[in-house]
Amino acid sequence: MFAKAFRVKSNTAIKGSDRRKLRADVTTAFPTLGTDQVSELVPGKEDLNIVKLYAHKGDVVTVYVSGGNPILFELEKNLYPTVYTLWSYPDLLPTFTTWPTVLEKLVGGADLMLPGLVMPPAGLPQVQKGDLCAISLVGNRAPVAIGVAAMSTAEMLTSGLKGRGFSVLHTYQDHLWRSGNKSSLPSIAPLALNSADVHEEKGAVQVDSTLRGDMRHMTLEGEEENGEVHQVCEEKSLSEASEDTSTGGLNQDSADGKTLQEQMDELLQRCFLHALKCRVKKTDLPLLTSTFLGSHMFSCCPDGRQLDIKKSSYKKLSKFLQQMQQEQIIQVKELSKGVESIVAVDWKHPRITSFVIPEPSPTSQTIQEGSREQPYHPPDIKPLYCVPASMTLLFQESGHKKGSFLEGSEVRSIIINYAKKNDLVDADNKNLVKLDPILCDCILEKNEQHTVMKLPWDSLLARCLEKLQPAYQVTFPGQEPIVKKGKICPIDITLAQRASNKKVTVVRNLEAYGLDPYSVAAILQQRCQASSTVTPSPGAKDSLQVQIQGNQVHHLSWLLLGTEVDGEPRPTSSLRAVLGLARASKQKGLQVGRIGGSPLCNQGNSLGSTGRSQSPSGRREAVLEANGEPKQPRPSSAL
Repeated sequence: MFAKAFRVKSNTAIKGSDRRKLRADVTTAFPTLGTDQVSELVPGKEDLNIVKLYAHKGDVVTVYVSGGNPILFELEKNLYPTVYTLWSYPDLLPTFTTWPTVLEKLVGGADLMLPGLVMPPAGLPQVQKGDLCAISLVGNRAPVAIGVAAMSTAEMLTSGLKGRGFSVLHTYQDHLWRSGNKSSLPSIAPLALNSADVHEEKGAVQVDSTLRGDMRHMTLEGEEENGEVHQVCEEKSLSEASEDTSTGGLNQDSADGKTLQEQMDELLQRCFLHALKCRVKKTDLPLLTSTFLGSHMFSCCPDGRQLDIKKSSYKKLSKFLQQMQQEQIIQVKELSKGVESIVAVDWKHPRITSFVIPEPSPTSQTIQEGSREQPYHPPDIKPLYCVPASMTLLFQESGHKKGSFLEGSEVRSIIINYAKKNDLVDADNKNLVKLDPILCDCILEKNEQHTVMKLPWDSLLARCLEKLQPAYQVTFPGQEPIVKKGKICPIDITLAQRASNKKVTVVRNLEAYGLDPYSVAAILQQRCQASSTVTPSPGAKDSLQVQIQGNQVHHLSWLLLGTEVDGEPRPTSSLRAVLGLARASKQKGLQVGRIGGSPLCNQGNSLGSTGRSQSPSGRREAVLEANGEPKQPRPSSAL
């Protein structure tokens, strides 16, 4: 459903009555959740937004967003959890297991076929047709997809594990996951089973020998818009899969003579200290304990290890955090009923300062470098000139033909060399250039053909540039340059009047500068505490505009004209055109700084805040014209 980009219709803060109704709906839909867990999932006072969107196939979906992450989505009055929620509550739904190679096809929009399932030692979970299920990968209990069972467990076994098993609604790495903080898949250890239980379950669920042979060739089939997708998975027998599942993660029980519980206690404290030292910042506080575990501690787990609190001596996260609070490392409070948050951290505590951050293995370091969200770097925009048919004769001697793209300096060099090569420089006045027939045809108007015989250098060069077609080159960091004809459209900020004399701020042409309109809308909504929407831009094909309530031009200046990043000033040429900054409300003022990037790029960059403030003496005004050429800067005191 979310394999392709969706369109946001509205994004509003939830009302108190809707919040209470949502809690009741969650309790009804997921009866295994306790009251405290429901209060933690749908907090009483934390920010919670309702986002209504259109999926790429036209389905109307309501998404509930908490802490910047989608936690639930509603389709046809049915409530579904997202992978972010399931990572905190991995046992919320019956979970089926598949191979890691299948994930890529699931993300692409395929459904999960029964031959792609891995038969666990205890047998398949018992579900009925239409039941909501989670899908995880071998060796990791963290769900990677949510789907609806196409048949009951009994029917699956009767069919010999052939046919469509699950209609997949949402997956890890799809566009709904991307709308959150894009945290990587956590590592959750599989549940350990006693040998007696395994034999008992094996006796209850008999698997035909022919089924074992079929499992050697696992196939995933799914229907996308362009047809069926076939993915042949790794060839593993049922006995091999059972052996991998039962022994994975348990080989280290006797390492260094420590019990599994002692090892898990040590790993738990290691991940706790690592997360506090490297990932949690003061600005993140107060931080929900569930978020701290799911987004920070799990990601600090060493490669090849699996963090499972139930296997530790603490058994619960709350007990472990209470122990850390007694050691005065952190302070935990119940800010709302049943919901605990970390409100303070003593970063000078000896256990944190003495903790040595382990060096990542080369493999995990490569994966992290590839998946880490990079800070936004604005594109480099360079004005170019295209040679038209009428100017071909003038440029053909230099090896350029019709349609060639040149920089301004190249054009000047070609004209100067042409004049010198053809002895066109006036002998009496070196500042004048005689016009030969080619120059006359290329740069003079018809009424000037017989009256203008000489031109000054600056006039000659200016006329040549005017006759050339405008073009521009956009280069995003790490990508090949993109060259287009015409003038680049500036980012246009306008104020519009709506019903009841209400003002809205409309922003257009963000895509040309690598800015994602949906990310801009989300940041503005959070910073301005006002409703924002993303709609198609009128009169522009495949272009979106951001609309936010009120006069928010000063906030846009904060996003687009940051002054510093990590103490270093941003380059003035990073963004070429921003129109409408003068419309900022006078009472709130306009922060004007060096033109720089914002954390809103859709070219693989992350969301965040821009730079620090700068003293008035260090400010430099960025005055821009519609054609993208900057005027000469004036002192900031002239504002």
